[in-house]
Order: sequence, then structure tokens, then C-alpha cells
Amino acid sequence: MSEHLTVLKAPAVEALLWDRSGFYVDGTFGRGGHSRAILAGLADKGRLLGIDKDPQAIAQGLALMEEDSRFAIAQGSFAEFSRLVASSHLEQPEGLSGVLLDLGVSSPQLDQAERGFSFLRDGALDMRMDTTSGQSAAQWLAGAKAAEIAQVLKEFGEERFAKRIAGAIVKAREETEIVSTLQLAKIVSEANPAWEKNKHPATRAFQAIRIFINNELGDLEQLLDQVVDGLAIGGRLVVISFHSLEDRLVKRFMRKEAKGDQLPAYLPVTEAQRNCRLRLVGKAIKPGDDEIAINPRARSAVMRVAERIA
Repeated sequence: MSEHLTVLKAPAVEALLWDRSGFYVDGTFGRGGHSRAILAGLADKGRLLGIDKDPQAIAQGLALMEEDSRFAIAQGSFAEFSRLVASSHLEQPEGLSGVLLDLGVSSPQLDQAERGFSFLRDGALDMRMDTTSGQSAAQWLAGAKAAEIAQVLKEFGEERFAKRIAGAIVKAREETEIVSTLQLAKIVSEANPAWEKNKHPATRAFQAIRIFINNELGDLEQLLDQVVDGLAIGGRLVVISFHSLEDRLVKRFMRKEAKGDQLPAYLPVTEAQRNCRLRLVGKAIKPGDDEIAINPRARSAVMRVAERIA
């Protein structure tokens, strides 16, 4: 298994950490790369809560709790953001100083064949972030109708040949159960008539099914609905996205909150009356060539930062 290399670690922590004694949330703890960097910058009074679905990530978080009393870990989806923060045993101020989200799949998740995320390694077709709940990818594919599979592939994978691939999956499962990653990758690859250069033909399908199984975009929307209310004035929201769908969602949300209420242009209102709650901080940041050379999985990352102003 390869070591997980935290993407945009230094820029993310630099953008997030403006109050060394503040209370922060790492909403996607993963293997703790960002959390450890945040803790390294916190003062003794600073606090950090990590959140993750993955039982393996929680095990790492519990170990970090033993090392550092300023840290706590909570298992669950960041869609439950407000509840998880409120139920933390950490001493909390009126508002959060910052929230960090790294929306990528960690290297250990990709590299463990039994997790079912990778089309390059043969393993059980699972794809769940939380392996203790919900249906696996194999269970969903066993019963979903062709139209439903096609919709998922098109909506979450932006797959041009969604209907063709969905039909191939349904036809294949009539002959035998689809239970392994390489089995699905072969079906998708053979049904895909136009392979993209430098991209495995099953990339979009695996992305789409993973997003659907874990309700990734739905959870992100629920978090964004809660997060601004949880931030203190001056609090930062830092989000690292890895594909266009989630980045688009984050960008639209931040811009909407920065523009405030969309009132007719002729109304004589002040900026305060527009109810602008966020300020965009800088432009979108992407990994440099040096980071991509060390960690090719970083190449699609985009980081956006916003600050609460009201």
C-alpha cells in the first residue's frame, strides 16, 4: 500500500489557520495529513475536530487523540456537520475559526483492493467510504435498472456513452454476478467505443458509481447549507476538490454567498443590506509542477477559500 500524500497541505493550512487559538474542523480527516499540520500551527488553547466516515480513518484519528488532547475525532458524514460539532467534547467558542474539506479519495483507499475503488486492482466491488453501512456498488449494480445506471454514469461521471455502458452491465449480469472491480472494469472498457487519451476507459464509470454510492455531492450540499452559520466572523472555509462536479458546486456556493441577495439593480441598497455572508479569498489554487511530479494524483486538485464577513 502506498503512503498517502496530502494534497496542497501547506497552502490549505496557511489559508485556514488565521487564529492559532481558534476551534477548527477537518471535515475529511482521511489519514490525518492536514490535521497534523493544523495541530502543528495551533497554540495550546487551539482545538481541532476531525470528521470521517471511514472506520480505518477513525482508527487513525483515535490514535491521534491519544497523542494530542487538542484533537477529537467523530465518525459520520460531514452532512451531519452541525450535530457532530455540537456533540464534540472539545471546549467550543461561539463560532468556528475554520473548516477544511479535502474531498479526494485517499491513497490507502485506492490502493486497498478490497475497498473496491480502483479499476487497476482486483477486489470486491464495494466502494463504500463507510464499510459498515449502506449498499455496496455490487449490490446496487445487481438490481438497478439500465436507465438508472445510465443516469448515474451521465450525471456523476459525465460519461458520453452512459446508455451503452449501462446496457452492457445489465447484459453481463444476466450471465454472471458482477462482484469484482476488474470484472466491472472489463465490461465498461469493452463497451466504451472511444477511449480518452491517457485515461483508463473505466475512469468515469468508477467515479460516477463511487459518488452515487456515497452520496458525495448530496452530502457536500448539506454541509454547505450548514457551514456558514457555524463560522465565526473571520472564519475560513477551505475546500479542495478533485473533479469538476464538486468544484462547480463549491464555486457556485461561495460566489452566491459573496454576492448576497439578488435584488433588482435599481433598488437603492447598501452592501450590508445585500446580506453578503462570505468574501472570496484569492483565486482558485492548483498544485504546482513540483507537487504533481511527486504525487500525480494531485493533478486535478483545485482549492477555493472564502471568509465569513457577516
